[in-house]
Amino acid sequence: MASYYSNNPKFYVGIDCIIFGFEKGRLSLLLLQRNFEPAKGQWSLMGGFVQENESADDAAKRVLYELTGLKDVYMEHIGAYGEIHRDPGERVISLAYYALININEYDRELVQQHNAHWIDVEELPNLIFDHNEMVEKARTIMKEKASSAPIGFNLLPELFTLTQLQSLYEAIYGESMDKRNFRKRIADMGFIEKTDKIDKTGSKRGASLYKFNDKAYRKAPKFKL
Repeated sequence: MASYYSNNPKFYVGIDCIIFGFEKGRLSLLLLQRNFEPAKGQWSLMGGFVQENESADDAAKRVLYELTGLKDVYMEHIGAYGEIHRDPGERVISLAYYALININEYDRELVQQHNAHWIDVEELPNLIFDHNEMVEKARTIMKEKASSAPIGFNLLPELFTLTQLQSLYEAIYGESMDKRNFRKRIADMGFIEKTDKIDKTGSKRGASLYKFNDKAYRKAPKFKL
């Protein structure tokens, strides 16, 4: 048994986190400028390595926590990247995860310590290695998932307006939506609950605030946005 393993090479197993946030109608990605080689000074996803005492999923949660200070965040594994020369430092097979966070809740001091910045997804710079490829795959998967599961609510505050909700989905899909049709589909879902609170930041009259009702969603039939 020992010879079977010892006769095969050992690789590093990396983690790369594609961290999305949403603010002012724009979908953004949390990127850092590396302060170490290789690719020092270039834009990168937040990454790390799987340690001996943790699973891949636990490693992804740790990497996310080390950058944002957040736990219990929506995350999804999107694939493995193992081209031979993808990382000029060492042979690294990377597991990519995307995460959706509330942009108002992360630890800003941690982000500053890592020299990380929010960048509009429509204005992304060239990223190191195969990170642009990871981002594109994450966006494709997120679009598919958002049409049939309420993952987008992870990007919103607990209370939100219907205008904010529509702006979120427009940002995810990269296209405008008809207001009347969108609100009709939202009303048909049955798990977006109107509260008695009003948001007056946009006008004196204000707009009603809504919240996502998880219990109602679990009882509701599957939806298609």
